[in-house]
Amino acid sequence: MPPQDDRNSRLTTTAGAPVADNQNSLTAGDRGPVLLQDWKLIEKLAHQNRERIPERVVHAKGWGAHGMFRITGDISHLTCAKVLQPGAETPMIARFSTVAGEMGAADHERDVRGFALKFYTEEGNWDLVGNNTPVFFVRDPLKFPDFIHTQKRHPRTNLRSATAMWDFWSLSPESLHQVTILFSDRGLPVSPMHMNGYGSHTYSLWNDDGDRVWVKFHFKTRQGHRHYTNAEAEEVVGRTREGYQEALFGTIEEGNYPRWIAQVQVMTEAQAGELPFNPFDVTKVWPHADFPPIEIGVLELNRNPDNYFAEIEQLAFSPSNVVRGIGHSPDRMLQGRIFAYADAHRYRLGTHYEALPVNRPRCPVHHYHKDGAMRFFGNMPNSDAYYEPNSFGGPVEDGSFTDPPLQIEGPAARFDHREENDDFSQPRALFLLFDDGQKARLFANIAAAMRGIPDAIAERQIELFGQVHPDFGAGVCAALDALDPQF
Repeated sequence: MPPQDDRNSRLTTTAGAPVADNQNSLTAGDRGPVLLQDWKLIEKLAHQNRERIPERVVHAKGWGAHGMFRITGDISHLTCAKVLQPGAETPMIARFSTVAGEMGAADHERDVRGFALKFYTEEGNWDLVGNNTPVFFVRDPLKFPDFIHTQKRHPRTNLRSATAMWDFWSLSPESLHQVTILFSDRGLPVSPMHMNGYGSHTYSLWNDDGDRVWVKFHFKTRQGHRHYTNAEAEEVVGRTREGYQEALFGTIEEGNYPRWIAQVQVMTEAQAGELPFNPFDVTKVWPHADFPPIEIGVLELNRNPDNYFAEIEQLAFSPSNVVRGIGHSPDRMLQGRIFAYADAHRYRLGTHYEALPVNRPRCPVHHYHKDGAMRFFGNMPNSDAYYEPNSFGGPVEDGSFTDPPLQIEGPAARFDHREENDDFSQPRALFLLFDDGQKARLFANIAAAMRGIPDAIAERQIELFGQVHPDFGAGVCAALDALDPQF
């Protein structure tokens, strides 16, 4: 039989050689053993053995899509970032996720949701790596590994441990704000489209004059807030463990593109020094009455990935990715994430993870990083310029992109972040916003999650709830008593 001429439909090996038979292994006789020289079989099996990469330690289960970020407001007096100038349109990609669950976890579990955005700006990638809540459980990165250990499996039972979770929280009063949100109605969104996104941390904006302001980013859903009760979520999980993926993919595939209104809260450096709380503490929010959100644009997701693994599983975010006009802050957790996220990707995806198509900037990239595993791109235009400084026309620094200086003071020491820190007022203000039905569901959700833990841990946590508000502690205690009259 003459060879086929249609090369686009011809099956080949990874080396490009046409495959004559993809149905039968090479054997010694029709009943004999497989021969080691069957390199086509070896290639398929060897590749299958390597089809999985380490899942993310946190935020392992995720869903994502491509979209566009359009600026409709004007904060050009606050920032020189081109991505935030009036009328700017920037392609982007989003990934939503649960925090604690593994890759095979059910989508509709009560958990904080990740809300991570990568903007492909003309001056480099800007990553805003947040959650669907404006606060977090801990304020010091030294405690982050400990917290995540409580959300993962017990080393002996290999089961999730409610005891570990509540033990940690009951010994960490800074977690009260996030715990209250997690076990409220908003702890179980119906889909990624029906929840807000928050940068959570405090960031900075700066303009051409070198003036800096502190900001918080918010993305308010235009689809409205919708949430499941525990019972409703259990019924959904009984039908499907992939409810979020089905909803997000299906909505975009049908042409119903979800949108979020982008907002910023703005605080001057002078205001930051006058507050009764630390504005760089990620367990705190900025009161809207004092720092009203300013609408700046619209985020729209309008294209599903063609290959989930290549575009979502290999998608890598890091708060270290900022662009001219956008910067960081003294937020302790943000400082820790600046290192940890990029380091996680180098381990999980490889040294050159930012050269992968989904992570690659849409602007020219010039650096002096060399070699390493899986380097798949060539030299810079002049191969003699592989160090800096050099005399061969290699890329050079541009001082116009320098951040304005940040005034810092004080001795270097391990300051106790819990000293003189009010961990109760803000969760109290949130609790008092709930109506009777919302409070009843909050109590019931907490009681269900605490069921079976040691009495001493439960009592310690209820004491903390009582310091938020007496009705909070009493309500949880009554809900636990209803589940277990012996409590």
